[in-house]
Amino acid sequence: MGSAMSERYHRRQRWAARGALAAVALAALLPLVTGGLKGLLLLAAGLAGLALTAAALWWVLSRRGPARTASGALAVVTPVAVITLFAAANLLWVVFASLLLWCLAVWSGRYALRSTGLRPVRVKEYRTPPPKRPFLLLNPRSGGGKVGKFGLKEKAEALGAQVVLLLDPEKHQDVSALARAAVADGADLLGVAGGDGTQALVAAVAAEHGLPFLVISAGTRNHFAMDLGLDRDDPSTCLDALTDGVELRVDLGFADDRPFVNNASFGVYGAVVQSPGYREDKVGAALERLPELLTRQSGPRLTAGADGTTIADPQAVLVSNNPYRMDDPFGFGRRERLDSGKLGVLAVRVDSAVEAAELLLAPRPEGLTVLTAQHVVVEADAPHLEVGLDGEALTLPSPVHCRIARRALRVRVPRNRPGVPEAPPRLDWRRLRKLAAAVGRTAAPSRSWRT
Repeated sequence: MGSAMSERYHRRQRWAARGALAAVALAALLPLVTGGLKGLLLLAAGLAGLALTAAALWWVLSRRGPARTASGALAVVTPVAVITLFAAANLLWVVFASLLLWCLAVWSGRYALRSTGLRPVRVKEYRTPPPKRPFLLLNPRSGGGKVGKFGLKEKAEALGAQVVLLLDPEKHQDVSALARAAVADGADLLGVAGGDGTQALVAAVAAEHGLPFLVISAGTRNHFAMDLGLDRDDPSTCLDALTDGVELRVDLGFADDRPFVNNASFGVYGAVVQSPGYREDKVGAALERLPELLTRQSGPRLTAGADGTTIADPQAVLVSNNPYRMDDPFGFGRRERLDSGKLGVLAVRVDSAVEAAELLLAPRPEGLTVLTAQHVVVEADAPHLEVGLDGEALTLPSPVHCRIARRALRVRVPRNRPGVPEAPPRLDWRRLRKLAAAVGRTAAPSRSWRT
């Protein structure tokens, strides 16, 4: 019986791979078969429209005044014009049919690859006794007042935690000092409800003293909590870790001696977050600063070095605590792991509208650098660098050395929590062809597809 079930399993795998390849072929051929030469010309017009839209968006970001307004209009009018052309030729249905076929190909291909025996690496959980003297810092203004809305102070105190409200969380040194004072007073767990910048400061103190750290997802975006698999809708559930929790060992990033749980941004974003009105109007502040930053009229010239690889003159460099996923639009901005011991590096260089179009449309654009490293150095032709550290504005002396402390942080999380969605396998068309051509059982390697 087991052999028969296994054969059915592999048969579904082979047919899923064949279905993916067939859907891709149909999606590519449908415009040509149904429209002939006209379909081919319209397909070229569609690709040109995408490139022109990307170029117009670049002009919106890098220009001011009438030029920005005209570029914005062009970015709207171009896709409308392309859709109108397809509709006039009675081929609009072909576009939607091709898109559906592509979606079917992606779904079927990932189903086939997910069933090859390749399994994601699971973060190991450690069972440890509940803390006896937990100490929590709560920012009542974070996340639009989530601390008060969910009664975090009252619930934490009912569970035996010592609670301190952060009246002025922007004084980062005070946050670290409060955490250190709690350690000196005998705290055996440190926790914080606040933004990721505040989380990082307390996490560094916990890691330094080997204490467990509790993340309470009461910030605005809670990226760190998301990648830990915590409930971001109800931060009070994070407090369940005080009585029924497990520990995870995760990495902690540093820019010089400044800790970060998510990322350190240099260049464009690092300069934008310095704007006085950034917190109140992020879009307005960005549009005000971007023209000079993108066209290099202001800001220092950057050079980044990552384990022997030199990245020359990028406009933006993002160094993350573990790499972000870049291959899946639905999982973009997530990290598959927090314990790989590697920094993610994302650098962008765009100097023209043509390069902006290439960045969005080309499979491997020259202006985009994505890699991993254990040590990253970012330097500038200026004595200081503006940095966005977990969204907080800082100025650090150049060069800035980024490193990662592998599994230095003991994070205590609820035993029952939403968890991290399993990332789909990366589409590998070469392996799909092999699966589709297989007659018997596949010879898929049984190793993790996460490295």
